[in-house]
Amino acid sequence: MREVMEQSTDKVLENALANGVDLMSYMTKFQWDKAKYPTALPLSSLADIINKEVSQVETELKSQAAAYNSVKTSLQSLERKQDGNLQTRSLNDIVRKEDLVVSEYLTTLLVVVTSYLQWERTYESLSNFVVPRSSRKLYEDGEAGVFSVTLFKRAVCEFKAKGIFVRWLKVNFSQVFIAWIHLKALRVFVESVLRYGLPVNYQALLLQTDRKRSKKLREELASLFMHLDPTATASKTDVRGQADLHCFKCHS
Repeated sequence: MREVMEQSTDKVLENALANGVDLMSYMTKFQWDKAKYPTALPLSSLADIINKEVSQVETELKSQAAAYNSVKTSLQSLERKQDGNLQTRSLNDIVRKEDLVVSEYLTTLLVVVTSYLQWERTYESLSNFVVPRSSRKLYEDGEAGVFSVTLFKRAVCEFKAKGIFVRWLKVNFSQVFIAWIHLKALRVFVESVLRYGLPVNYQALLLQTDRKRSKKLREELASLFMHLDPTATASKTDVRGQADLHCFKCHS
């Protein structure tokens, strides 16, 4: 996402969502998705499901990235088509001649947008050759709207390819992030049972910090919970490894 958005890297977090919410909100209100990852399955099966899901996305990401970097490849296969919506219906009764800017160097594209605010924030960053503040809303129904945008003709392919790739990244970022958080929750459970035994009686915590304070936090956690560490008499190297484990439970 950061690479594709180029000049709008500060807006990456606005597009990097999980289930439609920001990542920290998803983490702090995390609930296991029993429909997607049935708890009746063995732990090894759940881990396999998650890894397979992410591997599939990774494989598709490589394919999508190749298509984006080579804008001459077919873009039709990357677009979702639904009969009767604004992407496929005739726009003759919506677009007027005066809505279009056509000259030797400039042209107008028509874009179907489902999120007006997101479009307004990002359309100028899809190419360096977009005319600033050139987008206008031409039509809107209950699901989407038709917007015009003016840009240099030389940038048309780049604009189309990047728009499609950004949309794909948003959808699949959410899928992969949710899958990995479930995997981390699974690991917290397994490590806690191995460390504290049965019956299951533990509380998983989430501590938010930054990279500068991460090392200090690990040291403090290691010192604070040393009495719970069965390897407390181990070497300093081993203790440091256990500190990472404690912090993993809290920080992951």
